[in-house]
Order: sequence, then structure tokens, then C-alpha cells
Amino acid sequence: MLSEPSVTLQAEPEAQLQSAQAQLAAGGADPDRFDCKEAWYPVYYITDLDLANPNKFTLLAQDLVIWWEAEAQTWRAFADQCPHRLAPLSQGRIADGLLECPYHGWAFGADGSCQRIPQATAETAPQQSKRACVQSFPTAVQQGLLFVYPGQPENAPQVALPLIQPLAESPESWICLNTFRDLPYDALTLLENVLDASHVPFTHHRSVGNRANAAPVELEVLEADRQGFTGFWAEGPRKGTLGSQHTRFIAPALMWHDLTSEQFGRTLTVVYATPIRKGECRVFARFPFQFSSWLPKLLIQLSPSWYSHIGQNSILEDDQIFLHYQERYLANQGGSENFAKAFYLPTRADAFISAFRSWVNQFEADPFPNQALPPALPDQILLDRYQSHTVHCASCRRALVTVQRLRLALALGELLVWTVLSLLGLADWLIEVLALILGLLWFGLGRLEQRFHQGRAIPPRNLPEKPRSA
Repeated sequence: MLSEPSVTLQAEPEAQLQSAQAQLAAGGADPDRFDCKEAWYPVYYITDLDLANPNKFTLLAQDLVIWWEAEAQTWRAFADQCPHRLAPLSQGRIADGLLECPYHGWAFGADGSCQRIPQATAETAPQQSKRACVQSFPTAVQQGLLFVYPGQPENAPQVALPLIQPLAESPESWICLNTFRDLPYDALTLLENVLDASHVPFTHHRSVGNRANAAPVELEVLEADRQGFTGFWAEGPRKGTLGSQHTRFIAPALMWHDLTSEQFGRTLTVVYATPIRKGECRVFARFPFQFSSWLPKLLIQLSPSWYSHIGQNSILEDDQIFLHYQERYLANQGGSENFAKAFYLPTRADAFISAFRSWVNQFEADPFPNQALPPALPDQILLDRYQSHTVHCASCRRALVTVQRLRLALALGELLVWTVLSLLGLADWLIEVLALILGLLWFGLGRLEQRFHQGRAIPPRNLPEKPRSA
């Protein structure tokens, strides 16, 4: 089967409790600086995590192993290094409720303490030493996401999770499309891009934009401080046909656009930008809808996640290549600290860009200060989908396996048509028609299989325009 239900957001009472307990602002205690480690970051959708095996992720250049502790029914996050010989624990297994190292079998419990060293005698008990422990990081699950806190563990309970507030207020009224991808550029570059509403008609022409809708974009920053900013676009997209748009940036990694129209109802465009390492981040893109009609909601509910992921990957690839180079050009001209000279920003369409970069500079919020970007990658690697998405996505992995099996079945079916049916004396034309149908299906599934592996070399905006009739 290639179909599966979409995600409907459910209420999670722990969110209200966690917010009530929050006493510290994200970013640490220094009011003049935003410490990017002192904040919660999403690392996985819960639906993509493997309950039976360790999961790997890199957050702020820290390799993590994420595993399910069945006894406490809780996700745990450890540093992905065994304290014995530094082997990656993500290559190990979950055994007897413990995380076991693949190298020598050392096993660790919920808090990172070493519970078993097979090579040790009862008399020595080296697992009692602090040196035998593995570093543990606080985790939390809300709104379908697993969050990890990379800063001081004692601060985690007092720092609020960066939740999507409209969803938290009425979770049962929204239906949500979700996707994610590992991107070959910084989290700062990603946030800067999605805050920029004026690029959509051009960059995403013929995907989700149209050059004919380009017009002056009069953006206004309403409030700004260390925790982010709010903005407003009175006219809104598509030359005002959809209504006004509100924007919220919550430091350090969350933003959303909020749009309500008679045509589509209320729509959010939400992006979490989780920094992996310098020059790489994971985007969690979420599209919650409150439709004015029941039909669009039904269509989303019937649409499998893998199908929407293919389309959303195509949209991400519209600007994937040039953003990879753009941040390198900015770095060569002094980086974020010199953005006002490196960028020429003469219109109010760039008001959110200026506000965002000013926040980065004022509060020293670059998660990788003074680090150089890695060398630029070739286009083929930049457009890779398999390693950046499919292999990490439960829905797309299952769909790809199904497609591959169907192609194999069709190939065997074609072989049978030419051998068995011909021996039965069927008419040649009937055999040829059956073989043609099977061949076309095999070819079509091959095209679909390729879309799980690689993006298009030419974005839709650069395809030849259809000639207009007189």
C-alpha cells in the first residue's frame, strides 16, 4: 500500500504545564547575548523515529543518539560516544531496556549511567565511576515533535518549548501537512529566506508562486527584542487578494506567517530551522490549515505523506542551489556583521531581513561564530533527496520500498506475458498490448522512484514558457 493518513494535531496537556513552569527566557541569563545552546530545538517528527533501534542526529555540531526507553515510555538523547573507546552508540542496539555500545557491550540506563560492563569483575565495579557515564540531554515531546535541549540541563525545565501558539490554543481545529529535510546551508540562511515574502513570485514561479503577482511589499516590524520580533504585511500576498499577513519570529529557530482569507480559510506557514553544523541545518516545515470548506480538508486527509513530501521537496529545491552559494558570498564580504554593506536593501520588502540580521548581530546569536563554511558542493549533491530526506522519513522509505517491489513484479509480469501467454496461443496483438501496458507502468514507477532520490536539475521557473495564442 502507498497510502497512509495525514496528521491531525492533538491536544497535549503537558504543553500547558511546561509553559506554566517556564521561568527563564531562551538564550541564557545574559540580556545582551543570546546563547543558542540555551534553547529547545526539534530534531525529529515522532512518526519518523524508530522505537526498536537507536536514531542518530547532530545538533549544534554535537552528535546525538536518540533511543526509546520502554520502561519510562520516554525518548532519551545521549552524546553519541561511548566513554570507553568513543565508539558511536547509534551503531549499537537497545537491549534489556538499556542502550548497548556495539564495540564492547557497555550498556547505559535512562540517565546515562553505566549499568553493565561485561569485561569487569564484581570486585572492581568500574561502572560506578563518573567517567563511565555518557552525557544525557533533556528531551520533550510536543505538537508531534521531539525536542532536545543542548544547554545546561538544569535550565531545561524553566525554558519554554518553542511551540506554534495558534495550534496550542485550539489543536483539534487544525489539519497539518508536515515535511522536513537536511539543507546544505545555515539555519540563519534558512530563516532569512522564509522571512522574505517578496521572493515567492520569482523563485517559486510555477510551483507555488507566479511572477504576475509581483508588486511592492510593504512590510512593517511591530515589536522586536531579544526573543524575536513580530511583523505585519497589510496588503498580503497575491496583490492583496488573500488578505493581510502576520509574521512571528521566535528566537532562535522558529518563525511562521499567519494568513486568513475567505478563499482558503486560515493558513500558517511554519518553519523550524534546527542547526546541525556550520553550513547545514534541518528544516521542519509545517502547514496547518483551518479550511472554510470541508473538501480541501478531506483531500489532505486522503493524501499520503510521501506524496506531499515529493512536492514539498521540489519547492525547497527552487532556491536550494543559490542559497548554498549566497551564504558563501555573504561570508566573503564580512558575514552577518557586515550585512548592511554586503546587501543593498532599499525597499520595505526587506524589513524582516534587516530585523533578523540586526537581532543576530545585536545579541551575538550566530550558533557557529568564527567558523568557516565548508567548500561549495556540486549541484548533484545539493539536489540529493535520498540522504537528505528519504532515508530519514518513515513514510517515504516505505513508499520507496513498495515502488521498487511493484517495479520488480511488473518486470516479472512482462516476462511471463512474452513466455507463458505466447505458449498458450494467444493472439500476438493481445500479448503486445499487455506487454506495452506493463512496460508503461514499469517506466512510470521508475520515474516516481527517481523522485525519492534526486531533485530536478532545472527549476520550474526556468522552464520554457508556453507560447501565448494570438
